[in-house]
Amino acid sequence: MLFESFGNDSFILLTGLLLITGILVAKFSNKWGLPALVLFIVIGMVVGSDGLGIVYFDDARAAQLIGIFSLVIILFEGGMQTKWQTVRAVALPSLSLATLGVILTSGIVGYSAYLIFDVTLLEGLLFGAIVGSTDAAAVFSVLKERNIKAKMGATLEAESGTNDPMAVFLTLSFIELISNENSTIWGLIPSFILQMGAGLALGLILGRIASFALNRIKLDSSGLYPIFSVSFALLTYSITAIVGGSGFLAVYVAALIIGNNELTYRYSIFQFNEGFAWMSQILMFIILGLLVFPGELFSIDIVISGLILSVILIFIARPIAVFLSVAGMKYKMKERIFISWAGLRGAVPIVLATFPVVAGLENGQLFFNVVFFIVLTSTLLQGSTISYVAKKLDLVGPKKDTPHHSLELISIGKANAEMIQFHTNRDVAIVGKKLKDLKFPHQATISAIVRNDQLISPYGETQIKAGDFLYILVNTKHKDEVRKLLEEKKKPQESEGT
Repeated sequence: MLFESFGNDSFILLTGLLLITGILVAKFSNKWGLPALVLFIVIGMVVGSDGLGIVYFDDARAAQLIGIFSLVIILFEGGMQTKWQTVRAVALPSLSLATLGVILTSGIVGYSAYLIFDVTLLEGLLFGAIVGSTDAAAVFSVLKERNIKAKMGATLEAESGTNDPMAVFLTLSFIELISNENSTIWGLIPSFILQMGAGLALGLILGRIASFALNRIKLDSSGLYPIFSVSFALLTYSITAIVGGSGFLAVYVAALIIGNNELTYRYSIFQFNEGFAWMSQILMFIILGLLVFPGELFSIDIVISGLILSVILIFIARPIAVFLSVAGMKYKMKERIFISWAGLRGAVPIVLATFPVVAGLENGQLFFNVVFFIVLTSTLLQGSTISYVAKKLDLVGPKKDTPHHSLELISIGKANAEMIQFHTNRDVAIVGKKLKDLKFPHQATISAIVRNDQLISPYGETQIKAGDFLYILVNTKHKDEVRKLLEEKKKPQESEGT
């Protein structure tokens, strides 16, 4: 076990050092041109028993638990950051990729594994199911700071957020078929319907309950709201999983609902969740790095078979799955090529690879090592070249204009007031107008304007420009009215004149 080699103080010291190292690595990962998750895995491998020998860790069950917990947090944060208006336009292709795409990828890779390894067809298909889905942690992390066009980013994020349930279902189903001779494929169909149906329904219900609770329950400290939101993520996953549904699907759906609602302390919640998701990523990938033994991973048999299967996955299975899944949909050839290339594998396949090990299957450890090698190959090759490929295919969008500033009031919940942040663009009617000409309610005031990262103190003659971040202090009962005024579009003649 992880704790046996250390006293409490030493373990806390090691945890702190690993987190600090992970954060510094994340800061420089883009500069080095490598996805941060690869470097987190390398840290785990270096301090593990086959590296410096600081930590000996081989508990697949503990790694599985940490991985699932971390994935819940990462999916929740990614779902909250996703704009429904963007996802709605790509809902059909994303769902097709998340279902048909996973099945096709799993089938092609699984049959290839059956031919390469001395295993049964069911065991080969189990291997294919493990690597069949793209990874939310990898996709969210790699796309977050890259200027990929909105349509491509939304498709990939929605796919990665919704395809985990299919991969989990296929993996558990093949383990059941291998372990239990009385199980049949037809007998698993009701289980699939239950998992997806319960996941979607409970995600919708619990997402609405969480939104209502976050806005209506007045807590004594603003710092409790982010923790309150995360508690709903864990609750959503566990309740759904207990009743036999897909917890991952429920968490992502609930996060979409919560993130697209107006929330009290919205920015504190988002900032906390972003930090917590980063910490979860660091912890998860370091633990997964500790779980692998480099001496076994880089043996000649694993390297050769891993490279062959990586080539099949990246250059054959994924493109075939993408082209067939989005056939007849409005995606250009270059967009299909990019989606094919951006099908990153990451934590999900590695966590799923622990299931055969925990289940005691004969080839469980072999599958884990090969899956780990494939993930490293995918993230190193695809993750480090996504920006380059997007540029070559002319799929680079405008620079992401994400504010690195926010304004909160300590007593905002108790004062029955909220601080609204609004990012202006050329299409909204308020651009070009002076503050004194805005028809805001009396209990609404623009408290600050941030323009080109500079704070401007607003007064009556201040003119609003495109790209401004407006911070409006408003009484809660007038929030919807103010939001409507802010989002009002320019009339055609006004647009022509600007």
